[in-house]
Amino acid sequence: MDSDDFTRAVERNNQRLFLIALSFTKNPYDAEDIIHDVFLKLWKYSKPFQDETHMDKWLTAVCVNNSKNCIKSKFKGHKSLEDCLSLAQYAAFEDPKHEDIFNAVMGLSKKYRTAIHLFYYEELSVKEIASVLKLSESAVKTRLSRARAILKEKLGDEWNNE
Repeated sequence: MDSDDFTRAVERNNQRLFLIALSFTKNPYDAEDIIHDVFLKLWKYSKPFQDETHMDKWLTAVCVNNSKNCIKSKFKGHKSLEDCLSLAQYAAFEDPKHEDIFNAVMGLSKKYRTAIHLFYYEELSVKEIASVLKLSESAVKTRLSRARAILKEKLGDEWNNE
């Protein structure tokens, strides 16, 4: 991969990978570390990608795996959600309603938050989410259903499966 291709990949994926990592860690500092490691792996990756979509999906899988490893680490010092103020400050929302929804999603437990983020924000299919998270499709559907119910309770009319 040449440096121009790498630069375009970073520009195209930086924000969305950061949000994936942030949805796992709830800590912007850890999320930054994760995406730096993801892009380092991309730089060192020697096999060609079929196209940009193939590369983006590979980056998503690497980001999810790195995020899982980060939160499993016993030695990581995570800041609490309150210490990070509003996590929505790390994403650009034109409509304040979307910021409220994002904050509600970030308030879910990790397993629900991750499923919702990958489904709605990354637009992955249930099958793709199951593959990335190494779960059955029925487990992903259950997590999405339960997360939607929690969000509907929290947000009321604001939540309409956006």
